[in-house]
Amino acid sequence: MVVGTLQIDITGPTGCIVLSFGQDKFHGEAVDTLHYVVNQSDYTVQTLRNVTEYLALTKTIVVAEMFLPSNIMDDIDKLNADLDSAADTLSKQTNENSFKIRKVFNAARLALIMMAAVMILLAVIGLILSILGYQHAILIFVITGWLLVATTFIFCGVFTILNNAICDTCMAMGEWVENPHAESALSHILPCVDQRTTNKTLFQSKQVVTNIVSIVNRFIYDTADASPSQGSMNYYNQSGPAMPPLCYPFDSQFREHQCTPQEVSLANASLVWKRYECKTSEYGVCTTVGRVTPEIYLELVQVVNESYALEHYTPLLLSLQNCNFVRHAFKEITSRYCLPLNHYLKVINVGLGLISIGVLLCLVLWILYANRPQREEAFVRLYIAKKLKNKFSKNPNRNSSLSIAMSEV
Repeated sequence: MVVGTLQIDITGPTGCIVLSFGQDKFHGEAVDTLHYVVNQSDYTVQTLRNVTEYLALTKTIVVAEMFLPSNIMDDIDKLNADLDSAADTLSKQTNENSFKIRKVFNAARLALIMMAAVMILLAVIGLILSILGYQHAILIFVITGWLLVATTFIFCGVFTILNNAICDTCMAMGEWVENPHAESALSHILPCVDQRTTNKTLFQSKQVVTNIVSIVNRFIYDTADASPSQGSMNYYNQSGPAMPPLCYPFDSQFREHQCTPQEVSLANASLVWKRYECKTSEYGVCTTVGRVTPEIYLELVQVVNESYALEHYTPLLLSLQNCNFVRHAFKEITSRYCLPLNHYLKVINVGLGLISIGVLLCLVLWILYANRPQREEAFVRLYIAKKLKNKFSKNPNRNSSLSIAMSEV
């Protein structure tokens, strides 16, 4: 009986081991998934803030005393306010959702760990008490065991629901990737950036880049490549081959524009224009052949770098505009995280099932083993009474003695 009880008691701890393994792996996968979503959100927020910074820097652009138009600067201020608001909203929603989901996962993990610990403690103490034959204590543990069994069944149901919810969410993500919607229940996981703001940002960025190129080219045509007379405002003794103008990255409709061979792109303008830099005297006048002074060249390079940065963020803004970053995130989650999450949830349910079976079998054996000494004593008494009856039945004169012996037994 002791060996059987020990064998049955192993079922519970085995379930605890499976449960601990499953919950640890599930929690790790869930946290990794959450980190991925938060990182995607942080990347988007950082993109918006970078665009805001570059737009703000363009307000300080000066090329030979030429600035951006005042109306463009006002539009930049308004747009930066919208971008900051969109970034704050996205960051706030993602962090709130992350906190809520993490809280649920941590609570589930704690509950499973406590259940495994209680199961092991209950199995060990129940085994000891059943061997010692403490019936009243065993009764208390039997009641506790039934409560534990009921709790495991409840947890099985909860994690089955959670498994179905994750499966449905993964399926919904897959469907959303194929047919994206502007608003859906998935917006609570990773919301898209406001399309109106991204449209304005994209338009404003292209407009600013176009205006910057216009300022640079106006300087090149009117000053650098001109041949002003000595004493005029634009004169600094510029000479030599004509400096190539900057290519407009967008046409009048703000669509991508191909550069001509006579133009330089934002990517290589600083290298090409370096060949047109002259050496200057202490008065800022060129003393060698060249079209720009070192000071003007640095201004042009700064302008080109800021324009190139804004142009570089155009694809990212397009991704925000049509929610491509959310589509990519959901696609990554469905292909990389969904299957492990579902698998480890099933492992958790297996562990809970083993615990339930182990506790049920332990309850039966605890009761049987705790009552075993009383049953054996009753059998012994019955055997003695039968022997005495057979013995005294041979001698009728000793019936009174038999009655006394039977009563003593």
